[in-house]
Amino acid sequence: MKEKLYLYDTTLRDGQQTQGVQFSTAEKHRIVEALDALGVDYIEGGWPGANPTDSAFFDEVGKTRAVMTAFGMTKRAGRSAENDDVLAAVTNAGTPAVCLVGKTHDFHVTTALGISLEENRENIRASVAHLVALGREALFDAEHFFDGYKANPEYALACLREALEAGARWIVLCDTNGGTLPHEIGAIVREVIAAGIPGARLGIHTHNDTEMAVAGSLAAVDAGARQIQGTLNGLGERCGNANLTALIPTLLLKEPYASRFDTGVTAEALKGLTRVARMLDDILNRVPAKQVAYVGASAFAHKAGLHASAILKDPTTYEHIEPGLVGNRRVVPMSNQAGQSNLRRRLADAGLSVEKGDPALARILDRVKAREAEGYSYDTAQASFELLAREELGQLPEFFEVKRYRVTVERRKNKYDRMVSLSEAVVVVKVGGEKKLSVSESMDDCGNDRGPVNALAKALAKDLGPYQSMIDDMRLVDFKVRITQGGTEAVTRVIIDSEDGQGRRWATVGVSANIVDASFEALLDAVRWKLIRDGAAS
Repeated sequence: MKEKLYLYDTTLRDGQQTQGVQFSTAEKHRIVEALDALGVDYIEGGWPGANPTDSAFFDEVGKTRAVMTAFGMTKRAGRSAENDDVLAAVTNAGTPAVCLVGKTHDFHVTTALGISLEENRENIRASVAHLVALGREALFDAEHFFDGYKANPEYALACLREALEAGARWIVLCDTNGGTLPHEIGAIVREVIAAGIPGARLGIHTHNDTEMAVAGSLAAVDAGARQIQGTLNGLGERCGNANLTALIPTLLLKEPYASRFDTGVTAEALKGLTRVARMLDDILNRVPAKQVAYVGASAFAHKAGLHASAILKDPTTYEHIEPGLVGNRRVVPMSNQAGQSNLRRRLADAGLSVEKGDPALARILDRVKAREAEGYSYDTAQASFELLAREELGQLPEFFEVKRYRVTVERRKNKYDRMVSLSEAVVVVKVGGEKKLSVSESMDDCGNDRGPVNALAKALAKDLGPYQSMIDDMRLVDFKVRITQGGTEAVTRVIIDSEDGQGRRWATVGVSANIVDASFEALLDAVRWKLIRDGAAS
């Protein structure tokens, strides 16, 4: 029988301490639903009383399979646990579990808190005992534990014993500053267990300031800790926390963890990991990082011709797991490094079957290389590559023809008597022999201009006749501009990421000396790719 290893998510609390991150109550509920479906054991919802959003969240939170946990701090010196209003706000949240942070580094006790070492120990003991008396599962977050242990091991251990003897279910060892290396974490956890703190009641909470939070967490598990704390996408203070989107698949798919531990996350739930990671990015209005382990868009991308050729024969030659296990997919991008094996695989992924030795393969490669010399990049713009290949193969439908387009930008006063910019776009297309003219302004409800590219996108997508219903769920999610040459011969490359209601995401590229023309080319490719994927008839 496998040993239970508990997963504790603190995205909604420690993750919210990320610079620039602030979840709404509705967003918190959405994240809880995803975490609960994923199968984590504990969800830390925030600090009740610390801000209105956290308080509102706990007022509205429903029943979850995971243990909902409120976070707070041990009581303050000079008052009892029963009469500390800050501690009361945490317990009043009514969660089954409460995690209290307390000092274990003597330097922080005397310098940050300004109290005696004995008073701090009493604060820990009394606070945990109060939670237990209320019938709550108590967790003690031993702040700065590893630094404190290295400075004064006797005192750091004494603080842990206070919490343990008062009835804490979990003693969580925190590498708060993120500077403890994995081999140090492993050694100290073993020493803590040898000193009488059971590993079955030890958790690990690491920060990523040395880019080793995941490695440090695994080192703690190897040494005997049985709870891991972390966040989705590694959110957290400064450089972030241990990334659960890397830890969870490692624990499920890598030895010795896979055969030794039960995390509560099923193989089926693991297939939703990439979707959950990107959902969080969507909530944060962030572009997903492409090169993160397991869930990144480039995690299983094979660019070099040698790699792609080997992948075609056996994916295990350059992949440590099958991408589908975490809900990701294999990508064979096109670039001027591509060979015919790479090209055929990429065409096959797009549903285009081309026999080995077909002259079209050489033509497609030559065209890719020629266009990349002009400034195009098909490495990241896979949808534009597919359209290029279809055109060369005579398989690109002509759904509509753009007859003309125009964008104007003017300055005018808005209803608040403030000078603002207004972008207006006109697009004329010919669909099925009929010309259609669409006009769109790019301005939000507050009178702020969203730019000429947004105006063009809205005008293009306003009336495509019989194809309109197929593009109504499209939206532009990212827009990247790069100048590929300097001086008077500067060339602008625009890459646009689009998304639809089916969860598909694709990238297209446009190149021109004029940024508007480059943007419109990428927008056109995005619409055409969508129509092809949805089976539109030309």
